[in-house]
Amino acid sequence: MKRLLAFLALVAVPALASPVHAAPRTTLRVLAAASLVDAFDAIAKAFEKSNADVRVRIEYGGTQQLAAQIEHGAEADVFASADERWMNSLVARGLVAGEPALFAGNTLVLVTPKSNPGRVGGLEDAARPGVKVIVGAESVPVGAYTRIALARLSRDFGADFGRRVQKNVVSQEENVRALVSKLALGEADAGFAYRSDVTHAAARHLDVIELPASARIVARYPIAAIAGRQTALAKRFIDFVRSPAGQELLARENFLPAP
Repeated sequence: MKRLLAFLALVAVPALASPVHAAPRTTLRVLAAASLVDAFDAIAKAFEKSNADVRVRIEYGGTQQLAAQIEHGAEADVFASADERWMNSLVARGLVAGEPALFAGNTLVLVTPKSNPGRVGGLEDAARPGVKVIVGAESVPVGAYTRIALARLSRDFGADFGRRVQKNVVSQEENVRALVSKLALGEADAGFAYRSDVTHAAARHLDVIELPASARIVARYPIAAIAGRQTALAKRFIDFVRSPAGQELLARENFLPAP
């Protein structure tokens, strides 16, 4: 009897010591515009919480840079763009599965450091000689929106207003987060950015000047699954982004509902 108990104990120990392996998680790869960092970080966590079998990996950057990566075969399942121009470019090349869907809007504002070294008190001051202005490059969505806004503002502040602001430009950035970071560090006097980029943390260092209704820009954010990838899983994520839960997380970061 003692020999039998000893044998059973030897058999039982390895069984108890065997590691329990968790079920493998599928990785969903998302490429998202730089202006979406805070909102999409929160959305990814919420999505993973309700989809325990999925791990979301997000790469942020300038929309134009991300679109180029997809064109060159980057491993991505979802593309969230800050404008329709670059999304339409991928659609035309057959790189998108299904129709892109709008999921958010954003507004353009003039941003200044709280220290206000350029004494910028209103939009018209961005055209004053000597004021250092930062904008997005023309290929960047925020840069394209800025140029439209300047054309509209020229109706309010004089036909040459846009030209005078452009003359004050000291830097053209490849993504809006880099632009806002430079303003927060006091490297320029003013810059055109999205309202959502003045985050709760950034608001301690930055002030916002709204554009008048006559020049108001509402950026349109489309999202789509990438063709030939995990389209069913990508659709689950896209549906979550557009769901009430996803929209609430976007609203917390100053995004507007989809136009």
